[in-house]
Amino acid sequence: MSAQHDDPAPGPLPHGGTGWITTPVTAGLVRGALDLEHTEQGVLPHRLPARARAQFADGLLAMAESQPSGVRVVFRTRATAVELDTLRTKMGYEGAPPRPDGVYDLLVDGRPAGRAHTTGGNALMVDMATGAAESRPGPVGTVRFSGLPDRLKDIEIWLPWNEITHLVALRTDAPVEALPDRGRKVWLHHGSSISHGSDAASPTTTWPALAALRGGVELINLGLSGNALLDPFTARAMRDTPADLISVKIGINLVNTDLMRLRAFTPAVHGFLDTIREGHPTVPLLVISPILCPMHEDTPGPCAPDLTNLDSGTLRFVAAGDPAERAAGKLTLNVVRDELARIVEQRAADDPRLHYLDGRDLYGAADYAELPLPDELHPDAATHRRIGERFAALAFADGGPLTVQGVGPQAD
Repeated sequence: MSAQHDDPAPGPLPHGGTGWITTPVTAGLVRGALDLEHTEQGVLPHRLPARARAQFADGLLAMAESQPSGVRVVFRTRATAVELDTLRTKMGYEGAPPRPDGVYDLLVDGRPAGRAHTTGGNALMVDMATGAAESRPGPVGTVRFSGLPDRLKDIEIWLPWNEITHLVALRTDAPVEALPDRGRKVWLHHGSSISHGSDAASPTTTWPALAALRGGVELINLGLSGNALLDPFTARAMRDTPADLISVKIGINLVNTDLMRLRAFTPAVHGFLDTIREGHPTVPLLVISPILCPMHEDTPGPCAPDLTNLDSGTLRFVAAGDPAERAAGKLTLNVVRDELARIVEQRAADDPRLHYLDGRDLYGAADYAELPLPDELHPDAATHRRIGERFAALAFADGGPLTVQGVGPQAD
């Protein structure tokens, strides 16, 4: 099998034919998105519904929720060649090295079968010093996968987790049909940029995607970079989304944005969980505290970019708070962990399907010594794999808080 990226003009069919079939991208061919917006540029997947999007004006959250982490185009076909035209929006930082191109992963019958990226697209350049952003338009690009097995098969094209992606056209050399329900449990997860994907290698190797594939579950990933902030509209979106298993990873963004004090944090956590439980009163619900992040273990936020390092080609972050401010109620990761553990223990007395997982069981001090956070905040590709494998073993295995009945962790 081969994967290519090329211009948006349809390429020649691998067997010399000319019969490309164009199939409209509809909700039946997209998984992992809560809404599809039809625009002049194409179909734009959203990970928050329109009602939620109407309740905030934050540009970074708007960008994060429309970056399709965990979103995939899925169908059943005999096609040996597939083309997907997309218009991406790629973010970059002024003065910093260019960010890697977004990656598209192909799965055939659930197994990795190709990887590609596209060209062209829009650029959104952000000035880290001022927060100003400039948009630079670009053309549509095409992702092409060819040499696929000539038999009926299930196709999944996982979209880049870090590029806003308009779906412009889907072409195949044989008809497609919607993928039938495979009987898998739906896992709904919410977290920060670490859950969103941060510096993973590809869309199927973010830690939630890895865990979902190993656990044999259907992922809906509401990891929102910089925006795991206990927002009520996110809780309502989770309440209203059908799911069999739910997890929420809480803490790092609340610390590194310096958004609230302990007095506000405790009732906000209760309110967030109350809202989820309104729609999912008996679904297994796992609360996950932050993984180890040494700069914020005992030092409050805000978190700030270390602008002195930009010339070195490395973007790093520092904690700008004062440890003494903990006495005034400022949050640190250790404060958050202690309070989350207390809240879950208190609520679990009346909610036996509510569970707690210390994030340091996924990535702790020994892991940091071996696989340090390159920018002091986000895990790299190897660490995503470790976190995903550990989560699958701890959460989805028999006896785990998100046990999938009859389905244990699966090998890659």
